[in-house]
Amino acid sequence: MSEWIRQYARALGFELVGIAPVQSPPHAESFLLWLAQGYAGAMEYLERTAHLRINPATLLPDARSAVVVGLNYAPAELPDTDYRIARYALGDDYHRVIREKLETLLSAIQAVAPHAQGRVCVDSAPVLERDLALLAGLGWYGKNTCLINTHRGSYFLIGVLLLTLELEYDAPAQGGCGSCRLCLDACPTGALVAPYQLDARRCISYLTIELRDSIPVAYREPMGAWLFGCDICQEVCPFNRARAHQPLRARPTDEPRFQPRQMPTLTEILQMSEQEFAERFRGSAINRAKWRGLVRNALIVAGNTRDPALRPSIERFLNHDDPMLRETAAWALQQLSNPRQS
Repeated sequence: MSEWIRQYARALGFELVGIAPVQSPPHAESFLLWLAQGYAGAMEYLERTAHLRINPATLLPDARSAVVVGLNYAPAELPDTDYRIARYALGDDYHRVIREKLETLLSAIQAVAPHAQGRVCVDSAPVLERDLALLAGLGWYGKNTCLINTHRGSYFLIGVLLLTLELEYDAPAQGGCGSCRLCLDACPTGALVAPYQLDARRCISYLTIELRDSIPVAYREPMGAWLFGCDICQEVCPFNRARAHQPLRARPTDEPRFQPRQMPTLTEILQMSEQEFAERFRGSAINRAKWRGLVRNALIVAGNTRDPALRPSIERFLNHDDPMLRETAAWALQQLSNPRQS
């Protein structure tokens, strides 16, 4: 049954598949300490659901096994835009893609084992996916806190299917970064405060997606061209490349829904109404930032370009009803007037 599940999951497109026991995550204490240190920033939902995250058995009564899958999201080529978006958000929203595949897997399992109960968990469910993926052999923790597979790098998304079935478990993943610290040195905001320690409050992904308030001034210029998310700590990782400056170690994704969408220009984003934003990014993970957050990010990116052609688009927000957008626009205009430091 265990091998049949693995093969069926691979047939659905999951490149990585493993099975782990449903148990207290090995990094449960580290997660609680991370919360206590305030590193989660405004993501209060993590603390609110912490008791569930460190005890996955509470999510499904009588859960015995976790089928953990990894889906490659790296496209063959990045779109030609005047800003950057994290690779995982270039196509359709991964929540729906992975959920549909795991629901298909669960239905197939229940067809041959009608007594089996299951629960699909894709990011939004209160479970520490990386720990279960580690136990299932999908990968090990890198110094950038991403889960790294020795042969496929870290450009994959994790999904979990909890089951009441007792299955054969895979061995936990083994590996490590050695003395490499490229990710720590490359992070422009210093979010990786130590190996395996991320202060989310400094992370560009957190700032551009999770934070609903003004982005601290100290982190705006280091954001550079990142409009939504950030891939820097993965881009420099040797496990994502065969050799330095060479193609991706893992082959590009085969999932058609992860192929990059046609993206608007920075000017078009700054001129979008909320309704236009909703229509343009329907079914995209970029919706997570909301119109207000994406415009805030776009204003910062526009300021960082130092491109005077963007001045009219920025000036539109100087008298906006939202004080956060007014202040960010004023900052962006000031950046246009300041020559870039060499």
